[in-house]
Amino acid sequence: MPRYDFRCRACGDTFEVNRPMAAAGDPAPCPSGHDDTVKLLTTVGLSGRGDAIPAPSGGGGGGCCGGGCCS
Repeated sequence: MPRYDFRCRACGDTFEVNRPMAAAGDPAPCPSGHDDTVKLLTTVGLSGRGDAIPAPSGGGGGGCCGGGCCS
């Protein structure tokens, strides 16, 4: 389930809410009971094994198009 970060305008606290994407735009009251909150823009956190895509092998250099046009 996605996590959304909110900030309370009344007390300044930042808090997280886990909810379905269908409810992403719903208001979220602050844990201290305030209703004046705003959803924050956050970076996407991805989890996984962290394997990188290997670079292609094949002589000729590299670069944006295999080395032919980027000399």
